[in-house]
Amino acid sequence: MAEAKLSSKNQIVIPLEARKALGLKPGDKLLIVPRGETLIIMRKPKNYAKAIIGMAKDMYSPDYLERERESW
Repeated sequence: MAEAKLSSKNQIVIPLEARKALGLKPGDKLLIVPRGETLIIMRKPKNYAKAIIGMAKDMYSPDYLERERESW
C-alpha cells in the first residue's frame, strides 16, 4: 500500500505502484468516485458502452424475467 500527500494546491501524486497497477500514462484521464470516507480512482473509459458490457451477466437467474412477467 502506498501513501500520497495532498499539497497546498490540493494536488496529489499517484504513487508508482498504483500507476503501474492501472497502467496509467501521463495525460490519461481518471474518474474519482467518493464512497463515504473512501475514494475510488479508476481510468476513464474511452467508450462507456464497451466498459460496461457484461457487468450484469449472471446477475439474475435464467427464469427471472419469465417469473416477473407472470407476477403482473
